[in-house]
Amino acid sequence: MRMRKAVQTDAALGPETRSDLHRWVRERLRLSVNEEQALLEAIDGVFLQHERLWQQSKQEAIQAISAGFTERINRMRDELTARDATVSSIARYFEELVADLTDRVHRDPKTRLMNFRRFVEQLEAFLALEQRGRWCAVGLVDITSFKSYNDTFGHALGDKIIDRVARLLREQVRSDDLIAQETADARGVQELHARFGGDEFCFLIPDLDEFSAAWVIAERFREAVQRYDWAAEDERLDGQPVHVDVGVVCLLLGPVAERRPYARQLAHELLGRADRLMYDAKAQGNGHITPVRVRVVDGALEEIGADEYPD
Repeated sequence: MRMRKAVQTDAALGPETRSDLHRWVRERLRLSVNEEQALLEAIDGVFLQHERLWQQSKQEAIQAISAGFTERINRMRDELTARDATVSSIARYFEELVADLTDRVHRDPKTRLMNFRRFVEQLEAFLALEQRGRWCAVGLVDITSFKSYNDTFGHALGDKIIDRVARLLREQVRSDDLIAQETADARGVQELHARFGGDEFCFLIPDLDEFSAAWVIAERFREAVQRYDWAAEDERLDGQPVHVDVGVVCLLLGPVAERRPYARQLAHELLGRADRLMYDAKAQGNGHITPVRVRVVDGALEEIGADEYPD
């Protein structure tokens, strides 16, 4: 009698591990031997893929899984109870689960841009591994006097401005470029900025033949915001259109071996220099963008003089 109650209790709780799910399939679905083996192998394959992606997503993925995995498993149990489960439906379910978890870990929920932590990870990986173009560029974009919009018109309109700037920047990037919004979740790198807020964005242009191309792209970012009809967002912006300030650092890539041991340090130095250039542009008050050229020397960034023409 006690054993029967224990089995009923386990059944009520549903499968919580892969072994439980194996047992659940064998006891509940009553498939043929071949169908059952195929289903169990598919489940094992999906779990292995999920575990690899889970490890890659590090601490953020663990947090996302703990918050949403139980709900997802319960939903899957209901789906399996309501209809016959097939190998394809289980595989599709877990693929959607992994995609959702990865998206939540890597994206800013407000703007759908890559979040700052993920951007820094991608920048570090690029510096440690990639050797495509001759130059790359890292830049920061800040909404000019954003606090005044919040104070004058309220946070609801401030959010609309952030969302529209994010859309405009996203429209200007090339397929290989990376762009991210710096959010409050990125406060672990406060040393890079005098202040942090949701009105700052950053970008990586990974493949440039000439450093001057970075200026063209950054200027395109600035002009896209400047040309936008802000009265379409709110008529109160007709007399106070939104502008952005941009800071850009161009890195002469050089050999990968010179960058790889210092990739993390170089990523933060590039962002720090771009930040200072952005605030220089803000102080000048004319929206002028002046990219700075740098190269890696003994693991640190060294500025390239205006009269130098590096090989």
